[in-house]
Amino acid sequence: MTKEAIKLFSQAHAEPAWLSDLRQVAFEKIETLGLPTIERVKFHRWNLGDGTIAENDLSANVPDFTALGDNPKLVQVGTQTVFEQLSPELAEAGVVFTDFYTALEEIPEVVERYLTKAVAADTDKLAAYHTAYFNSGAVLYVPDNVEINVPVEGIFYQDSESNVPFNKHVLIVTGKNAKLNYLERFESIGAGSEKASANITVEVIAGAGSQIKFAAIDRLGQQVTTYMSRRGSLGANAGIDWAIGVMNEGNVVADFDSDLYGDGSYADMKVVALSSGKQIQGIDTRVTNYGRHSIGNILQHGVILEKGTLTFNGIGHIIKGAKGADAQQESRVLMLSDQARSDANPILLIDENDVTAGHAASIGQVDPEDMYYLMSRGLDKATAERLVVRGFLGAVLTEIPVKEARDEMIDGIEEKLNKR
Repeated sequence: MTKEAIKLFSQAHAEPAWLSDLRQVAFEKIETLGLPTIERVKFHRWNLGDGTIAENDLSANVPDFTALGDNPKLVQVGTQTVFEQLSPELAEAGVVFTDFYTALEEIPEVVERYLTKAVAADTDKLAAYHTAYFNSGAVLYVPDNVEINVPVEGIFYQDSESNVPFNKHVLIVTGKNAKLNYLERFESIGAGSEKASANITVEVIAGAGSQIKFAAIDRLGQQVTTYMSRRGSLGANAGIDWAIGVMNEGNVVADFDSDLYGDGSYADMKVVALSSGKQIQGIDTRVTNYGRHSIGNILQHGVILEKGTLTFNGIGHIIKGAKGADAQQESRVLMLSDQARSDANPILLIDENDVTAGHAASIGQVDPEDMYYLMSRGLDKATAERLVVRGFLGAVLTEIPVKEARDEMIDGIEEKLNKR
């Protein structure tokens, strides 16, 4: 871990002085900062970065693009961009969706203004590490009053035959009164088994009055140990509808956060998660109400198979001065094995009186009566369990507004269940 290696990387990519300096400052802070706090998850000895800043060679595992539709999309394999698609109409309207370094050339002022605005480099040790060492990324910019109703897709593949750290930064910025429908995938491809780390940050800057539907499906492989940070920063009357499917195979800690800075802003966070094998997944989902009459909702449902571990921490924080704010959360976990481990921790931090807040949390196993009923109708145990899981997660899935994301999450759930 040397400053010189980071400096050489910056020079090789012709990074502007402000970005090169930002990396150097972040590097200096790595050793002074603590790890993020993920309650009841012991991840301090995980390999979440080995101090390597490098790039992948162009992979042989490039997917087939013939099946992809004509909606806007960007596809990357490792650090390489292999496909970009944006209609002339959106380009003429000022929309930019491209890799990080092309965005530095096309809209340098946007990148400089908003990079690390949602996730500051000195937030914690892993944020500082990410800022110093991220090796690729993407930028999506939607100007004021531009509406994009078709899904804009960001597809980011981790090559399972490469041990290059998967340190990806995605920056999404929407202007005033813009509308965006965004679908994001992080997925491992290839038949390799190289162990790798992933440190991923997704920043969403929602301008005043903008409305964002953000759906994501995470399906990184068993060989990848991951830290995932997704955070929204919302202006007045802005809103983000989050829908996230956590379907990874390896160990994962994740922060899904929304900062409601603007009056009247809202964040609606829906999370579906499955843990299996000996996998450990710890998920912090947080909404912080700064603005008056801001609204934060968290709905999390998870299923644990075999010896898996899943922890949900739901955190609602209403800051002093956020009068009329509302913070609600629900976290529920279903265990399909006596060897499964789970926590569902509701945390409410209320610093203002004129507010509304509430929480619900539960952990349980499949109801024997439900299983008896289904099996008495001729279903085998595995099929009966799948139906119970579908019903349990369906309460969240039916609320996901993006059909493409909903269908893909269902496919991911079926795939995990069929591996048992």
